[in-house]
Amino acid sequence: MNLRRTITAATAALVVGAGISLAPAASAAAPSGTTSLAEVLASDGDTFDRNWYDYDVLDQAVAAVLKAKPDSPVAVLADGTVPLTAFLPNDRAFQLFALDLTHRWYTSEASVLTAIARAAGIDAVEQVLLYHVVPGATVDSATALASNGARLTTAQGGDVTVRVLSTKYGIAFLQDKDRNDLDPWLVRSQLDLNKGNVQIAHGISLVLRPANL
Repeated sequence: MNLRRTITAATAALVVGAGISLAPAASAAAPSGTTSLAEVLASDGDTFDRNWYDYDVLDQAVAAVLKAKPDSPVAVLADGTVPLTAFLPNDRAFQLFALDLTHRWYTSEASVLTAIARAAGIDAVEQVLLYHVVPGATVDSATALASNGARLTTAQGGDVTVRVLSTKYGIAFLQDKDRNDLDPWLVRSQLDLNKGNVQIAHGISLVLRPANL
């Protein structure tokens, strides 16, 4: 199947009902660039390394899902013409997620992804990834930080809520569906990744959970 047709159809289905209510950023120009987030994730190489604060596990998780399920809506991350906002857990966030799932500490990025895939299964990994994507809107950090309490509908179908503690200092976290665990904070040094493009991303400190784990 043609990848672009697959992406377009998947995105159309996702955007329907993606109720997003955010305060607009003052005088913000509409982005027009078409660099995809897949390109951004792969920009430092597509292999695992020893830097726990980049996005290798996430990049490889996307690749693993698309290898197993070529028609997955996760493919939207490779089409830079489709507006979306993604929240990106770094490798350390996935290491902690693997610990929570398996009660074991893994010391390499490859073993982290393997442990998560074995414990959860590829379908669950796909759902977790989609829970980090908000389709149909390019939400920059200024808009997000002016939108305390906004509920963002994700590509997975569930929602996350923006909780802002300080607009001035850029302190905010995302409330997910797991009420018994810590919620991820926005990483101030990793906001507005891919700025100027219709696909934008923000780094977060933990993996968002679409259900109570």
